Amino acid sequence: MPHITVDYSPNMEDRADMAALCDVLRQAAIDTGILPMPGIRVRAIRATHVSIANGDPQHGYVDISLRLRGGRSDEAKRAASAHIFAAAEAFLAPAMARHSIALSFEMRDIDPDLSPKTGTIRDHLPKELS
Repeated sequence: MPHITVDYSPNMEDRADMAALCDVLRQAAIDTGILPMPGIRVRAIRATHVSIANGDPQHGYVDISLRLRGGRSDEAKRAASAHIFAAAEAFLAPAMARHSIALSFEMRDIDPDLSPKTGTIRDHLPKELS
């Protein structure tokens, strides 16, 4: 159940393809080998109002948050964080070379006892993927 949320400033839509960033993050999460593909969800949410640094409206940001159920080692989580962040950084590099952009990433564990879930996505995947 890895949930990746991309929170970004409105000006980022003119600087990078946010839907493509979602796909890059989804694939990077799969590539880590510790996040189950059927549970990965990536969403991007455009902030309506922002005020950054000195208030210059040219500043932008992309903040990536990954929530996942507990149970993975700290080493595995560090490696996955580094891999996913590197994918985001590479994707956004052209925009960051031209614009003032802050990029951040955070991974958080979810307590499975406090996070019930259900779903049928696995039932609808081709057998080799579920």
